[in-house]
Amino acid sequence: MMRSEKIVRIRSVEVLNNYWVRLGFTDGTQKEVNLEPYLRGPIFEPIRNDPIIFRSVKVDPRMGTIVWDNGADIDPDVLYLGLKPVWMEEELAPVEQNAA
Repeated sequence: MMRSEKIVRIRSVEVLNNYWVRLGFTDGTQKEVNLEPYLRGPIFEPIRNDPIIFRSVKVDPRMGTIVWDNGADIDPDVLYLGLKPVWMEEELAPVEQNAA
C-alpha cells in the first residue's frame, strides 16, 4: 500500500522586518522566509516598491497560500520547500550548463 503524501498549505502569515514573513503551515511547521527574491515581475512590482502594500499580505484559505489585493500570490510548495524563484533558476541555468 502506497502512503499518500499530505498536501501542506499556509494557514497564517505574520509580517516581520523588511521582506521577511513568518509562515505557519497546516502541518504545524513555522518558517521565516525572505520574500524579496520572489517579488519580481509586473504583478509584484507594486508590492516590492511599497511597504504598505507588502504588509497587506494575507492568507487565502481557499488557495492555502499568501496573496495580495492585486491578485499576486506565491506557490505554497515553493515557500514550504524553500525552492528558488523561477527567475533565479533561469539565471543560474547557463552557469550550471557551462560548469558541466
